[in-house]
Amino acid sequence: MAKPSCIFARRWQKLGAEGGMEQNWDDLRLFLAVAREESLSGAGKLLRLDPATLGRRMARLEKSLQTVLFVKSPQGYALTEAGSDLMQRAERAEQAMRAATAGVPVQSDQLTGQIRVGAPDGAANYLLPQVCAAIAAENPDLDVQIIALPRVFNLSRREADMAIGVSAPTAGRLVVQKVTDYHLHLAAAESYLAQHPEVTSVTDLQGHRMVGYIPDMIFDRELDYLADLGVSRVALASNSVSVQVRMIQQGGGIGVAHDFSLAATQGVRRILTDAVSLKRAFYLIRHADDRRNARLAAFAEALAAGLRAETARLEAATADKSALKA
Repeated sequence: MAKPSCIFARRWQKLGAEGGMEQNWDDLRLFLAVAREESLSGAGKLLRLDPATLGRRMARLEKSLQTVLFVKSPQGYALTEAGSDLMQRAERAEQAMRAATAGVPVQSDQLTGQIRVGAPDGAANYLLPQVCAAIAAENPDLDVQIIALPRVFNLSRREADMAIGVSAPTAGRLVVQKVTDYHLHLAAAESYLAQHPEVTSVTDLQGHRMVGYIPDMIFDRELDYLADLGVSRVALASNSVSVQVRMIQQGGGIGVAHDFSLAATQGVRRILTDAVSLKRAFYLIRHADDRRNARLAAFAEALAAGLRAETARLEAATADKSALKA
């Protein structure tokens, strides 16, 4: 008696003969997204498809294969044994497809169509709006999408066409380009400083309310600023840089802020600038399979140049503001 996996394989081969390679690869692509995200909504965001449409496609695939691929529940979509078997086959097909197209250059460098950029929310809130607006103004047929999430993006799963990171990844088939350094300092609202003891040294921080990241949600060691300063308690915390800056501005406490975020933040100034001056870097990260895509390369070049210029402009504005208050 044939094993279930053998029966499943014959059904898939039969479907391939009847449906054509292009149609079946599209089914596999959608299936992989649902299997990896374990939900229609998560896969829908990744694929930019309506979850209901995606659900119908998965139902059609199961009907075509005459097998159940997912166990559906309020918690999401879990793979059955047949689903796990298909996932292994689909991932092999995905690798083969990428290998087949990796060496084929995309000749057009016209900035048209849609490009999605993933970024930590500090860059996404304070730098990318200006940079991407300028690029879009020069390229009217270009659509730019910015995903602002405080986490590392998975380019292999095509969550974005490219991503900005605060450290250079060392694993995966990626092309990594250092874009620019940026600087951070301790900052506090004038209202907070007027109502609390003077801060003259790092040790004085122990007697003040601190604003920073939620400790167990720091997604990159480069962001663990307060631990490096010996701060053990964060009274007001968020996983969002922009929320932290707003907490500081509202007189919530003292926190580490990007210099580029302070240029337009009224009522906040840097403190202990001689004792605490941090430097980090932004990296532009792309999938290795896209290195010969001229359109993405042109956008990456414009994005990197814009980030360098905007970071320098805003940091200079913050320095000028500090000099006026000195």
